[in-house]
Amino acid sequence: MSVYKVLGLMSGTSLDGLDIAYCHIWEEDNKWNFSIENTAEINYSDEMREYLKNAIHLSEEDHDQLHKDYGIWLGQQSKLFIDELEEEVDFIASHGHTSHHRPEEGVTFQLGDGQLLANTSGKQVVCDFRTKDVSLKGQGAPLVPIGDKLLFHEYDFCLNLGGISNISFDKNGERIAYDIGLANMPLNYITHKMGLAYDENGKIARSGKLNHALLQKLNSLPYYALPYPKSTGYEWFSSEIMPLIEGSKLSNEDLLHTFIHHNCEQIAFAALKHKNNGKSNSKLLATGGGALNQFFMDTLQSKLGNSIEVVVPNRTLIAYKEALVFALMGVLRLEGKTNVLKSVTGATSDSCSGEMFVPKDLV
Repeated sequence: MSVYKVLGLMSGTSLDGLDIAYCHIWEEDNKWNFSIENTAEINYSDEMREYLKNAIHLSEEDHDQLHKDYGIWLGQQSKLFIDELEEEVDFIASHGHTSHHRPEEGVTFQLGDGQLLANTSGKQVVCDFRTKDVSLKGQGAPLVPIGDKLLFHEYDFCLNLGGISNISFDKNGERIAYDIGLANMPLNYITHKMGLAYDENGKIARSGKLNHALLQKLNSLPYYALPYPKSTGYEWFSSEIMPLIEGSKLSNEDLLHTFIHHNCEQIAFAALKHKNNGKSNSKLLATGGGALNQFFMDTLQSKLGNSIEVVVPNRTLIAYKEALVFALMGVLRLEGKTNVLKSVTGATSDSCSGEMFVPKDLV
C-alpha cells in the first residue's frame, strides 16, 4: 500500500486567502482514505486580493502577467510551508484561482502558472483541473464531488459553503452535484464595507431582521430555475447580486440576516427535493467557511426541519476539505483514474483531468 504525501492548494471565490493542506492519501481494500497532517491559511494582502478580484477586467497581457506572478507566489508559499514542515512531499496539487468561468462559451481559466509554481517550489505540480472538462462540453465545475463520493460516502449530502454554495449526492447510482447559488460572497461583500473581514459566528446577521421584499427578489433570480448541471461564480454575483446590495436602503444587519435566510432557503429546497423519502435519518455534511457561521447553520437546520440533520465536522475539515479533495484529484491524475465526473458537470464523458509540470531544473 503506497501512501501519497501531497500538498493541496485551494483559493476560492470568497478571496479569503490560500488554503494549504498537507495530506496523506492511500487506497486500501478498494476504499480511499486520508489524513490531514498539517495546514496553513495564507491571507491575501489587500493588494493581492484586489489584483485577483479585478482579474476578470484585465487586458490579455496584464492577465498573463498575473497568471505568472500568482504562480510564482503559490510556489513561494508552498516552499515556505514545505521547508517548515520538514517532511517528504511527493507533489503539489493546485486548484489555482478562477479568474474567468463561462463554460457555456467554452471558457474557464485558473490563475497560477503551473510551470512557474513547480520551478519556484521545486516540486512536481498537478493543476488546471477544469479546462479538459470544459473542452468536453462540461461545466468544469463543481469538482469536489469526486472527493465526496470517494472520501465522504457515509453522508447523504455534502454541502460546501465557500463564496458559492454547492451540493453533491448520489441519485440512481450516479453522483449529482451543482452550484446551488450564494453562500459567503454576499456576506463578505457586506462585511468588507463595514471594515470587517467577516461576520464572526453570524452575530451581526443574527441581530438583523428579515426583509421579505429583498428575499423575494433573491429567490426569483433566473439562475435558480435552471436545471442542473449548472455552475456559477463571481460574474453572476457582480452582475445580479451586487446591484441589489448597492441599491438597497436596508441596514447591513438586515442585509446579512436576509441573505442568510435566502441562502438557507435555496439550500434546503435543493436538499429536500432530492432526499430519499424512504430514509428517516438523512445527514448533510457542511464544510467551507459558511459552516463556521453559527447563525447560518442554525437557520439551515430550521429550514431543513427534522428530516435532514446538519453535521458540522471539526474545524480542520471545515476549512481544508477543498484543498484535501484537490490533493486527491492530483493522486487520481497521477494514477490515470477518473477525477471529474460527467454526471456532475454535464460533459460528454468522465475524464482524468489536470496538467502536470516538473521543475525545469529536474527535467
